[in-house]
Amino acid sequence: MSRRTPRGLNAVATATATAALTLVALTGPASASGSAPAAALPQARIFMVNPVQSSGDQTLTDAKDSADGVPASAYTTAVLRNLDASGRLSGKWAYVRSDTGASAKPADATAYNRTDDQFEQVMAYFWVNETQEYLQGLGFGTELPGVNDRAQPVRINQWGADNSFFSDKKSEIRFGKGGVDDAEDAEVIIHEYGHAVHNAQVPGFGTSPEAGAIGEAFGDYLAVEVGAHADAVYGWPRRADLACVADWDAASYSDAPHCLRRIDGNKVYADLEGEVHADGEIWSRALFDIRNALGARTADRIIVNAQFGFAPDTSFKDAALTTVSTAQRMYGASAADAVRAAFKARQIPGIQ
Repeated sequence: MSRRTPRGLNAVATATATAALTLVALTGPASASGSAPAAALPQARIFMVNPVQSSGDQTLTDAKDSADGVPASAYTTAVLRNLDASGRLSGKWAYVRSDTGASAKPADATAYNRTDDQFEQVMAYFWVNETQEYLQGLGFGTELPGVNDRAQPVRINQWGADNSFFSDKKSEIRFGKGGVDDAEDAEVIIHEYGHAVHNAQVPGFGTSPEAGAIGEAFGDYLAVEVGAHADAVYGWPRRADLACVADWDAASYSDAPHCLRRIDGNKVYADLEGEVHADGEIWSRALFDIRNALGARTADRIIVNAQFGFAPDTSFKDAALTTVSTAQRMYGASAADAVRAAFKARQIPGIQ
């Protein structure tokens, strides 16, 4: 079953080829990955999550992939970690299976900007790797079971629509194009990787409407969380609302401030309407409240670890009860109470 994220119309990002680049200092994720020292690794030009977030400019538009629609300050340089010796964007946690146009070369990755097809390839590799490193930094793969700890294949700009999705048939992610090409926004990349994480934990996850909504919610939440972590680790600016998902991708089909969805809304269980993306905003708000109550690291260890206990067709009630019990087992009564309160505020049935 495909996992699609409909976005309506799209917009496309832009940036100058003569961008003055900010050199990222390698801290946390690099040391967790076991990669070689930063000086020995290829570097690449990427967006700091996305141009709307880093600039705060809600007037940015796609401008047909032009290189002058996004400020130079939206770019930075970052190390491409965990690459293999193939000379391609292929590594321990991610690889570009196919793409439109010429394949990106790590040796040339500082030269690409958003006018180049290779730029989205670099973005996808960097942010999939970054997300897996974040999960590994939480202890998954060491003290906790691994989550999708394999090389994740991605296809770039090979879906001829403004949409991206994870396919469990091939266990690959496809990023679409049109408007803002989807792989220009790190939060779209991470959202889709969230589906891959869920499927690795529970094969075939999402076979009921409520399970599908939980999948969409987790993808949105993970996107916000990894982006916020990267901002903190690398010292990148954030000038847009934390709870807004995919500000850049949504630029051409939402009113300012642009958001694909939000994870801080006020929906409750009675607001279910049977559309997984809309209903996911109930679950993602609960996850966001858990984060705000317990802190990002503790919350994310609970949230991700609990998902191993979900069924492919889990209900909100069963998933919430599993998450509460996971919090109790990992951190005790106080954490369990905080998790329970978050789900109770969303009026999830059976949560007292």
